[in-house]
Amino acid sequence: MELGNSSALQQELLEWCNDALVQPDHALLLLDVPVDAAVDFIESTVETVKIFGRVRVCASKEGPYKTSSLVLCECRETIDPARVPSDVLPTDGAHAWKIVVVRDTEPVPDDFSEKLRKLLLDEGKSMSDVQALLSPFPTSSPEAVIRAVGELLEKATKRSNDFTAYKRLRIFSGVIPTPAGEETMENWIEQAKLMIAESDCAEKEKRKRIVESLKGPALEIIKEALCNFDARASEYLVALESAFGTSESGEDLYFAFRLLRQNSGEALSKFLRRMETSMTKVVQRGGLQAAQVDRVRIEQLLHGAVESDMMLLKLRLRERKGSPPTFLTLLNEIREEEEK
Repeated sequence: MELGNSSALQQELLEWCNDALVQPDHALLLLDVPVDAAVDFIESTVETVKIFGRVRVCASKEGPYKTSSLVLCECRETIDPARVPSDVLPTDGAHAWKIVVVRDTEPVPDDFSEKLRKLLLDEGKSMSDVQALLSPFPTSSPEAVIRAVGELLEKATKRSNDFTAYKRLRIFSGVIPTPAGEETMENWIEQAKLMIAESDCAEKEKRKRIVESLKGPALEIIKEALCNFDARASEYLVALESAFGTSESGEDLYFAFRLLRQNSGEALSKFLRRMETSMTKVVQRGGLQAAQVDRVRIEQLLHGAVESDMMLLKLRLRERKGSPPTFLTLLNEIREEEEK
């Protein structure tokens, strides 16, 4: 991106707003900000332009020079482009920072390649995806390119529609106790991880689905902590788990896992699944190495399954501790025995 190109700067700001979940009419882009400038200094400097009101720094990234950054800010007041100055002078007397805001009229691409680039960008695709579809053909005529783009966008639309119907996350706010109609932290995180893992749609769509399912404190966490256009959907979950998940250490969780016991009347398969949920948290918090999981699972099952002595004997789990089965293998074996 060339700094002198107003069109490119406008596009940069719009794309950043879209990914950072900032309303374009409340956003501004700062150029030439020193890389070592503190967040509170940037905010106080921009707030000297009274029409912006309160200002919050959302994100920054490396500028065209190593000594400067591009900074995305969100303003409390709706921005009137006609009243915005071209730059703002820092309070320490250093050189001015250029200000870019979204204008009322967006430049219209005047050639086919630019229109195609923008269309692909909106769909999360690139020219390499088009070229992959054209590779079997000896020539790349405009008609062939148009067919390839149409096919690519049709596939993207189908995946997006399938995704929308497949996993619509329930609402999560982070409020305790969990309000009626909302998910608990554990259930919501599990569903969100499954959605991210099983869907092949673009990161942008995954982030959108996660944000749509959040409200209240949980939504504020995403807005405050992840105002970063490079953040992945999985990073959204990490931030939410850090904010609303348990504060117990991996060691504490491992100790609690070792105290698990089968309840009276509880099926062995159900106890195993309850163990697995607890063990997953232990591993995530660093209380247990992934390589030890299968062995520790067998040990705890033998220790905690106080209602299923005969079934444990049939499964010969003590003899298999040296080469323990995986969770799914063990669960299938137990369910087969339960059905008998």
